[in-house]
Amino acid sequence: YKLSVALEMDIMEYCRKEWRGNTPVAKRMRKGYEAVAQKFASIRRVRGDNYCALRATLFQALSQATQLPSWLQSEDFTMLPENLLSKYDWIKQWQLKQKLSRKMGEISDEIKEYLMLLRKKWKNISEIKDPIEKQEACDKLFKNEEEEYSLYEALKFLMLNTAIELYNDDKNGRRVPVFSWLLFARDTSSNPCQLMHNHLNHIGHSGGLEQVEMFLLAYTLQYTIQVYRLYKYSTDEFITLYPNDPEEDWPVVTLITEDDRHYNIPVRMCQETTL
Repeated sequence: YKLSVALEMDIMEYCRKEWRGNTPVAKRMRKGYEAVAQKFASIRRVRGDNYCALRATLFQALSQATQLPSWLQSEDFTMLPENLLSKYDWIKQWQLKQKLSRKMGEISDEIKEYLMLLRKKWKNISEIKDPIEKQEACDKLFKNEEEEYSLYEALKFLMLNTAIELYNDDKNGRRVPVFSWLLFARDTSSNPCQLMHNHLNHIGHSGGLEQVEMFLLAYTLQYTIQVYRLYKYSTDEFITLYPNDPEEDWPVVTLITEDDRHYNIPVRMCQETTL
């Protein structure tokens, strides 16, 4: 099996390999990498298919997990597919891993399996105390294609659930985060059904996550996703937080992108030197 997240490499060495020329873009990228290198020593390349935003985020979350998030602990967590399908008939058209639609019962059973796998893996990895062992367990998981892709399907389904909750909250006059308005202001996703058909069903197949869907992912996981956006170096969008007003108790994962399409992972935080 090929590891979906490559072994670590010195961040500046990686930058020199990737950005040799003297074009304005190359210079900006080098400056961006230099800034990241103030905080992180190494980079791990993430396989560049259309799952890469989900892959990079989940890998980082699991690598530093010390407990099961509260939303994974809830009693009715695995009943989610059944509950949603009983309310929203259109979810029958959920697209499962490269397979075309199948009978309703099968969809809900299959997604339930993915959700149970996500909970099991998260629990097992978070219980490992030794950091080297924890990293090995993550690497092993991200070498197993069958399991890895099942986890992304679970995440996508959870994103749909979060979108439905936000949409209903807004309709019922409750306060929702600003990104939720943006999510449903698009012509292609004015409601959760369209979001599923035109966006979520395509993630991993013909498209990745758009900016506004990074917010949805962060909100779903209850994690702050901090992204170094290298092409925005020297602007105030160089380090972008999803969501931009995170809850204080949410854990933070950090990613790097050169173009908002492909994401890599910075690792080994540099020890802050104190005088």
